[in-house]
Amino acid sequence: MSTPIQFMTHAAQKWFGKAPEELSERERQVLLRTEARTPISRNVNAAFAAESTFGERLADRVAAFGGSWTFIVLFCVVLAGWVGLNLAMARAAFDPYPFIFLNLMLSMVAAIQAPVIMMSQNRQGAKDRADAAHDYEVNLKAEIEIMGLHEKMDRMRAVEMEAMLARQADQIALLTRLVERLDPAADGRTGV
Repeated sequence: MSTPIQFMTHAAQKWFGKAPEELSERERQVLLRTEARTPISRNVNAAFAAESTFGERLADRVAAFGGSWTFIVLFCVVLAGWVGLNLAMARAAFDPYPFIFLNLMLSMVAAIQAPVIMMSQNRQGAKDRADAAHDYEVNLKAEIEIMGLHEKMDRMRAVEMEAMLARQADQIALLTRLVERLDPAADGRTGV
């Protein structure tokens, strides 16, 4: 049984062609998990959600609602209602045509909504990077495990071939003795 340091030195050279000190932290963790035969997969989404702040969760909700058909339909209904009501009220309108107050409200909504959506997109980008890093770790471990299985299969095949060749040599020796017993004149000569 090798020590973790011996395993790391051997595995780093074998799988990555590097010295252990040249490995990234991610590669080192994958090798340690491979040696320990422990799973590397985890729910990245749950970990990411657990670490999010109230503001980040709020930004995600605002962005999700702002990018929905519900928001678009509701927004169109409010705009149509605002314009319709002010046109119907004519001179008594609280925001007469050209709807300056409506423009101010739309500008304020856009000014608030844009940075919130950008915060949500930044979080989504960070989440995508975490997912990609986790996928890399899982794929790397799977690749190492598959290469290890190929090596085991190659060793097993080599042992079987050696055993088969040894049996073949025994059978040839047995056949040679049998031929000699049946035809004493043959004594190892070939042809007649």
